[in-house]
Amino acid sequence: MDDVEKAILISFEESAAIDSALKSQALSFCQQIKETPTTLHEVIRVKYAMLSLEEKDFIRKSVFSMCCFEVIDDKNNNAVRILEGAPAFIKNKLAQIVNVWYEIVSMYRSSDLDLCSSVLESMRRYISWIDIGLIVNDAFIPLLFQLILVSGGSEQLQGAAAGCVLAVVSKRMDHQSKLAILQNLQINRIFGLVTGDIDSELVSKVAALITGYAVEVLECYKRVNTEDAKGVSLELLNEVLPSVFYVMQNCEVDTTFSIVQFLSCYVATMKSLSPLREKQLHHVGKMLEVICAQIRYDPIYRDNLDMLDKIGREEEEKMVEFRKDLFVLLRSVARVAPDVTQMFIRNSLVSCISSVSERNVEEVEASLSLLYALGESLSDEAIKTGSGLLSELVPTLISTRFQCHFNRLVALVYLETITRYIKFVQEHTEYVPMVLTAFLDERGIHHPNFHVRRRASYLFMRVVKLLKAKLVPFIESILQSLQDTVTRFTSLNHTSNDFSGSEDGSHIFEAIGLLIGMEDVPSEKQSDYLSSLLTPLCHQVETLLINANALSPEESPVKIANIQQVIMAINALSKGFSERLVTASRPAIGVMFKKTLDVLLQILVVFPKIEPLRNKVTSFIHRMVDTLGASVFPFLPKALGQLLAESEPKEMVGFLVLLNQLICKFSTSVHDIVEEVFPAIAGRIFSLIPTEPFPLGHGTNSEEIRELQELQKTSYTFLHVITTHDLSSVFLSPRSRDYLDKMMQLLLQSACHHEDILVRKACVQIFIRLIKDWCTRPDVEAKVPGFRSFIIDGFAKNCCFYSALDKSFEFHDANTLILFGEIVLAQKVMYEKFGDGFLIHFVTNCFTTAHCPQDVAAQYCQKLQGNDMKALRSFYQSVIENLRLRQQQNGNLVFR
Repeated sequence: MDDVEKAILISFEESAAIDSALKSQALSFCQQIKETPTTLHEVIRVKYAMLSLEEKDFIRKSVFSMCCFEVIDDKNNNAVRILEGAPAFIKNKLAQIVNVWYEIVSMYRSSDLDLCSSVLESMRRYISWIDIGLIVNDAFIPLLFQLILVSGGSEQLQGAAAGCVLAVVSKRMDHQSKLAILQNLQINRIFGLVTGDIDSELVSKVAALITGYAVEVLECYKRVNTEDAKGVSLELLNEVLPSVFYVMQNCEVDTTFSIVQFLSCYVATMKSLSPLREKQLHHVGKMLEVICAQIRYDPIYRDNLDMLDKIGREEEEKMVEFRKDLFVLLRSVARVAPDVTQMFIRNSLVSCISSVSERNVEEVEASLSLLYALGESLSDEAIKTGSGLLSELVPTLISTRFQCHFNRLVALVYLETITRYIKFVQEHTEYVPMVLTAFLDERGIHHPNFHVRRRASYLFMRVVKLLKAKLVPFIESILQSLQDTVTRFTSLNHTSNDFSGSEDGSHIFEAIGLLIGMEDVPSEKQSDYLSSLLTPLCHQVETLLINANALSPEESPVKIANIQQVIMAINALSKGFSERLVTASRPAIGVMFKKTLDVLLQILVVFPKIEPLRNKVTSFIHRMVDTLGASVFPFLPKALGQLLAESEPKEMVGFLVLLNQLICKFSTSVHDIVEEVFPAIAGRIFSLIPTEPFPLGHGTNSEEIRELQELQKTSYTFLHVITTHDLSSVFLSPRSRDYLDKMMQLLLQSACHHEDILVRKACVQIFIRLIKDWCTRPDVEAKVPGFRSFIIDGFAKNCCFYSALDKSFEFHDANTLILFGEIVLAQKVMYEKFGDGFLIHFVTNCFTTAHCPQDVAAQYCQKLQGNDMKALRSFYQSVIENLRLRQQQNGNLVFR
């Protein structure tokens, strides 16, 4: 084996047996050999047959790289520079691997089409890396275009030739050089070919060529520096764009070329031409035409989309996804040419309005969708003032009744578009009656299609939220228009599909609540409005509760569903009433809600184990806490008692969330209530949550375990809320003290080892508050016997020192750094409350045990006694990191 062979083998050796220095020498030797053309020629000529597959592959890559002027890497990412220029024999051979292509295609273009197609397909793959001059010359380019343009020729051969031209167009090179090539191609010769059979392979290949050409011309325009070159690029773009639009509208193009992306780039580039020239404005108009045509649904699916069957759903989902990029393009166009865009949409809308046919469903839906998408490119101020043609477009929109308004898609996009531009109506209140009519008649809430009615209810609620101050004069007529809808909801035994299994029906009641809950409404009328709604709803619940025992198995689910819907309606209705109005300015309203709450709490008595009903009642109690304020207190013992009874983990989570709301809102005012229920809560939590950590691994992610984990997290939040709202004395009541030790141990365990850093932080914060609350001065015994020693012996040592040494304590993590800050703060608080007793104990049991030098312990004491928390934190972090480093190196805590 000679030196060349050895060097090649060493270069490819992957095992650790080869010294890195030796491998580097081998690579260097190979480099020298490759830079000596005669040597490489000799190896290939004499010894090629004896080389291994790896060696042959290496040589092959090297030769290819010579031709491409590339850098190749070995498997160890060592860059190896190949010859800056290929040897003459390589260049000669390539000029010949190319002349043969030309000769074969020229000779057999009429007699052996398959052979010629295969040759061109092979040639296409080489174009990206061989010298472009071998293809772009007076011989090959004319031949390729002859093959593409031949009348009645083989589509396979024509397509293969088009693929080669596309490879030429797409080849990476200097943009000035590329522009010259693109200009000389005279690509306009093939534009007419895309008008053929759209399903043919030729049209597909030519369409891809035209698109690729346009992409490269645009790239040249962006990269060239001279005005002349930019002018040439712009001319070529103007020439090719009409064909691009035709391709986009009529042809299936390979996904490699995204015309929409190209057009988006084109529009973005045209921003530099401000104002746009006539030719660019023309292209923008054509672009809008193509977008409008592309977003139209196929009429063949009209019935499926209207009924929203399986086919209709699939078609709608596909169109929603397909439209995303097109609407991005539309908004880009609207920003560059707002006047042209708005005029196009105006003309499109006017054309749809003037049509008396019911068969233009897809055209109307597309036109409205364009107007809707346009709104996303406009500022709130532009919409409010009616910038441009909006002052004409919006009134036209809200006053129009399309012939095809019965269609689901048209009705939905119509209402969505009105909602999108509602801020215009907010500033131009003369259009309020028109908006109300559009939502309240058969175009909206009274539309024959269930899906439209449901969406209209939600959108109407949003409109009311924004316009409510302007709607006071119309409340009477609005309620009258909604009377049939409300009656359907409040009537006993309703089973309408409008609301069954759906919460959207409650949006009507939320809208009504927003309207009648305003202080602008006269007091007497407000009471009448609310009473007319709450009375039948409560009566319905009372009737169902009285007859609950007599319900048959078939009737029970329906009745329970009815009760759920009633609760949702009342809940939604109450959202429009503020606490100030209900409790201060108009207490009569508050009385009505209290009576309603009293009725709904009976549900927990009659149906104590029906989870959906418990959840709905709990949600309503949340609502009443915000609405009734402190006047809800008399109802809480009964409510909390019922909710706590036999509660499962999931229900217990909801119960604790309710208590958290009460404590956060009323703080110490709910002391007695919390003190009363805390023992039962603690007992329930300790009976449900395991004392050991949750198991990990396969089969441990069951729903039951997830619910227990959620309960555990919520429990920590509950304890945190109690302590941070001055309610820690709750833990010390006679009935709660039985759980105090268990609670302290759980908090300590979690503060030290819980996998969730945020839980650990919360636990440390709880201890900080308890120390502040229960320990006053160093010379005064704590309120809780044994608490001080528990904190010093347990919390300080295990949480504030040893837990920070654990590998789970990652200082690069932001949440861990926050936890560490709380740990340092806890030490400061312990020193303030326990004095030198804590300091001596902590230094002796932690620093000394870890063999920290005395000067380090002294510095710690000095910084803890000072007032610079930042310096204390930084110093303590350095101590911990030093200890962890030594622990990793030595396996024990020896400070060095």
